[in-house]
Amino acid sequence: MDGRSSFSRIAAVLSSSEQTVARRYRRLREQGVIRVRGLRGPADGMLDWYVRVQVRPGAADSLAAALARRRDVSWVTITAGGTEVVCSTRPRTPGQRDALLLERLPRASPVTSLTAHAILHRYAGSGWNEWTAFDDPLDPEQTQELAAHRDPRPQGVVTNQIPGPDAARLTPADAALASALHEDGRATYAQLAAATRWSKGQVARRLASLFASGALYVDVEIATELLGFSAPALLWITVPPSELTAAAERIAAARESAFVAAVSGPANLHATVACRDPHHLHEFLVREVGALKAVHMVETSLMARRVKQAGSIMRGPRLPEPG
Repeated sequence: MDGRSSFSRIAAVLSSSEQTVARRYRRLREQGVIRVRGLRGPADGMLDWYVRVQVRPGAADSLAAALARRRDVSWVTITAGGTEVVCSTRPRTPGQRDALLLERLPRASPVTSLTAHAILHRYAGSGWNEWTAFDDPLDPEQTQELAAHRDPRPQGVVTNQIPGPDAARLTPADAALASALHEDGRATYAQLAAATRWSKGQVARRLASLFASGALYVDVEIATELLGFSAPALLWITVPPSELTAAAERIAAARESAFVAAVSGPANLHATVACRDPHHLHEFLVREVGALKAVHMVETSLMARRVKQAGSIMRGPRLPEPG
């Protein structure tokens, strides 16, 4: 949902008090369960990539840590078995893309092979179609009420659309704003004004433009393992192109789905799911993927350890606190 929704708005939707909502949010943040960050959207003309890197036994930890330190890399995961590292990369330039995918990774001594999947179209994991597998999720009326009061596209970048020539782009003058929002996606206009030395009005107008164009967006990171979802998995699915949209939309509608996208490569559909345990994962595969008659093949990779989320390097199963 919208990571910048005010506590008063959330309290009204939940029929709670603003103080209770604020207190619970602070507790979740201190416990490393939740982190709100401002992130940069894709650069014009550039694709995001999922990269599967096969490594020699014993080398996954060091490679994953090195990838996690890169600003253009996110969602770094070591899969079960310990010989595969999966990450997402958002290069800003063709040179940056080629340096990682064609030079550094292939030449790294622990790497035995890699497969790169360009993200062609998102179906879940951006905008309001987010992971909602909680025991007591928002009902449709509550979701609609929150949506009615949101800022223009503050919580997720819609990267299936190419910004027009007049859309706002990040410039060097936005560096302080982007940095402050990255540290705390819920920073107030007053806090952002102090960081940028702009007026609150300037901050509000610039953020509205950058959010509306997708140049900046706010991501809500959740340490799902701390909420009892101990069986996250990566799915690589192959379906005929004529059935791709229907299959993707079916999987994206499932509460367990955190990210679903059409991709290039040997498999043409990727999904990231978070389930409570192996039984729950099995039930999801049978219920959602098994119902798709057009599926030719499914590869399921269990996540052994998540090293980095969208913008945060993990501390064990926990997200780091701001500051």
